[in-house]
Amino acid sequence: MESEARRPYRMGARAAAMEATRTRVVEAAATLWMRQWYDDVTLQDVADEAGVSVQTIVNHFGGKDGLADAVADLVATETAVTRQAPTGDVAAIAAALFTDYERHGDANVLWTAQMDRVPAIARAAAHARGLHRAWLEQVFADRLPAPGPAREHALNLHHAATDVYLWKLWRRDLGLSREDAEHAMRDLLTSIDPRKRHAPRKRHDA
Repeated sequence: MESEARRPYRMGARAAAMEATRTRVVEAAATLWMRQWYDDVTLQDVADEAGVSVQTIVNHFGGKDGLADAVADLVATETAVTRQAPTGDVAAIAAALFTDYERHGDANVLWTAQMDRVPAIARAAAHARGLHRAWLEQVFADRLPAPGPAREHALNLHHAATDVYLWKLWRRDLGLSREDAEHAMRDLLTSIDPRKRHAPRKRHDA
């Protein structure tokens, strides 16, 4: 008869193995979806990439839709780690954002292009927008106005200035180096600082 001490150990090992399998599947799906359209990736493709069966994926995630939600959660977690930057340090903020976009930017653009027809991607995109806005409120807390219309306006400006499509424009469409693109973002963020735009104009003597 199995001892009471042995049983929890086996249960813990089983749970760890299941979690490892789940992580492997999510990472495999993320790798495939970073370079292929959602519809072009099948559960069999993910199973082959992860070294598991399709039934294992279904058991863990219920299907492709649930797997996409798990991938979105993984990317959100990685993004939160990558984007850590001191409040008010524009250079560090831009650098952190570019580190994230250089890794996930192309995949973000690919996923965003599909959100009108894939509900899982639409959910992921909406969640990502909310997280990005919360991040902006954190890293630009020193410059944002008090809650109200002025704050919302400022947040909208900062959201546009840090959007992944602006990164795509500079890095992919215009072919700027990362250094030049980061420089452009720093200049843009400096130019929309509400403290500077609404500062009283200096009077000059005649």
